[in-house]
Amino acid sequence: MNKPNFKIVLVAPEIPGNTGSIGRTCAALNLELILIHPLGFDISEKAVRRAGLDYWDSIKISEYQNFDEFLENENPELSKLFFFTKTAKKNIFQETIEEDSYLIFGSESKGLPKDILEKYANNSVSFPILNESIRSLNLASIVTAAGYEVIRKIKFS
Repeated sequence: MNKPNFKIVLVAPEIPGNTGSIGRTCAALNLELILIHPLGFDISEKAVRRAGLDYWDSIKISEYQNFDEFLENENPELSKLFFFTKTAKKNIFQETIEEDSYLIFGSESKGLPKDILEKYANNSVSFPILNESIRSLNLASIVTAAGYEVIRKIKFS
């Protein structure tokens, strides 16, 4: 289980500690981390490296200036794109996610841009939030949960 099976995509992440923690998860799962600008921090920022600890150098990281550049260079199949948002009608447990997929997450304060969510509404997934007073989950936590759920679906189902 050493080869990467899917990729994590962060669109305009804002908090360096979250990105560092997500990088550490990517290192643990042998996943590529794709960062789409603008970033709310400098990628070499100490807080990113601290959260990723000494694993930061072992993470395959790609950067794109915007979402269109990402699509143009990666050229993913539509069926392999999964956009995480709390407004999705399907949750991750109802979705079939296969190898070579892209798990796409928005920024901590705004989520994914509205135009992307509208264009890819059929590819949107969520994690259930059962307590209505909780409006969102931490980005690093949800990426880690999604990563391990997809590993479970691909490798252990």
